[in-house]
Amino acid sequence: MSTWATVFLGIIAMATLITAILQVVLLVAGWQLVRRVTKFVEDIDRDLKPIIANVSSIASDASRIASLAAAQVERADQILNSAVVRLEELLSNVSSMVINTMREGNALVMGVRAVMAAIQALRRRRRGRNEDDEALFI
Repeated sequence: MSTWATVFLGIIAMATLITAILQVVLLVAGWQLVRRVTKFVEDIDRDLKPIIANVSSIASDASRIASLAAAQVERADQILNSAVVRLEELLSNVSSMVINTMREGNALVMGVRAVMAAIQALRRRRRGRNEDDEALFI
């Protein structure tokens, strides 16, 4: 072989060796990067599990509180509606009682007026008779 062929063959061998070394270095660096990323993800997972559990607990509590609040609001609405119905019934009964009492009172007052008018009419008749009797004796 010629000298130049040997030189070029040596250059090719060196380039192949350097390429192989670079591939091994890149493979080791990639493997270390994968380990670091895996450890980072595991750390995040370990750190986030309690947070996720707390958020889940908070969401569960919030859901429970919301359902209790809805039940209390519904109960308050029923109580308020019942109170309004009872108040309307009470006002209706009081109104009818007042109206009936006023009618009875009006009838009583009219009866008293009639009695007073009858008494006044009797007095007038007596006065009229007394005046007639006095006129006879004069």
